Amino acid sequence: MFCRAAEALIYDVRRGRTPLLENSLKQPSPRLSRRTFSLAAASAVLSACALPGGNRQPEPVKPSDSTAANTSPPVPSSAPPAIKPPRPLRVGLALGGGAARGFAHIGVIKALEARNIQVDLICGTSAGSVVGALYASGMNGFALNRLALKMDEASISDWAMPFRTRGFLQGVALQNYLNTTLDNRPIEKMAKPLGIVATDLNTGQPILFQRGNTGIAVRASCSVPSLFEPVKIGAHEYVDGGLVSPVPASFARRMGADFVIAVDISARPETALTASSFDVLMQTFTIMGQTIKAYELDKYADVVIRPNLAAMSGSDFGQRNAAILAGEEAVARIMPELQRKLAASRVAA
Repeated sequence: MFCRAAEALIYDVRRGRTPLLENSLKQPSPRLSRRTFSLAAASAVLSACALPGGNRQPEPVKPSDSTAANTSPPVPSSAPPAIKPPRPLRVGLALGGGAARGFAHIGVIKALEARNIQVDLICGTSAGSVVGALYASGMNGFALNRLALKMDEASISDWAMPFRTRGFLQGVALQNYLNTTLDNRPIEKMAKPLGIVATDLNTGQPILFQRGNTGIAVRASCSVPSLFEPVKIGAHEYVDGGLVSPVPASFARRMGADFVIAVDISARPETALTASSFDVLMQTFTIMGQTIKAYELDKYADVVIRPNLAAMSGSDFGQRNAAILAGEEAVARIMPELQRKLAASRVAA
């Protein structure tokens, strides 16, 4: 109400009608006319209306920071979160020992490649380390087959001097053959990750070589006690890896394999040939390794391929073609199971 009266007063001042003020101003200021003074007074009254207690409308209450934080709508992200693609299944190939029977590994590799089974890493023991090193270098199954047919048994045999009684063979010829064929490529420079298993003669513990001279590591893995001299590397001596890991499925798993294909070329004790002293030695190895092998394969191998080599001894290099064919046939027999388990593992991954 007071504010409306002030507005009316300003209107009268502007119209020249200010009777109340004219009567009340008995001594007007020489510097300010009645009209100007009335206008100023009315403006001051209107200003007071804007202060608390006037007729102004209350301002809306602003929410506090905490209230704003709770009630403000979520701001959508500018980009959706990136979906990490699943890691591909890593397939490991574990190649077991068995001397000349190791030619069967080549047939297995040929058959796996023919069926587009991709192998990502290789681990080998004894004869398996020979084939594994060549395969890891980048050779395919057909190249391995050609190399096997040209291999001369004498080129990998070097008889020790009669007075050296720790073994009949030194193993240096095998070491040189591998290094020459591989252009002296070390283990860590292979096209596929490679692991070579040997046994520490002093402690009896297994050793997995993943770096260093390929020929020396393979020689150590193949050094059957009494037949080959132990291999000295640094301060340790090493012998055949088959003593501690006849088929190195556990070491393939340790290298990072999600799915392990194991190849067992050892003979069954009841069917093995024992015609020569070498056969007797290999039979001894087979008997000793049965429990170790069964445990390792049951726990770490997803699929076990067993070529039919009953008619072949570990010293018979003349049957290399038959051994290669036996490896191919073994893969053909187990292929439905292998494909089913691989598919299930990829889904689970």
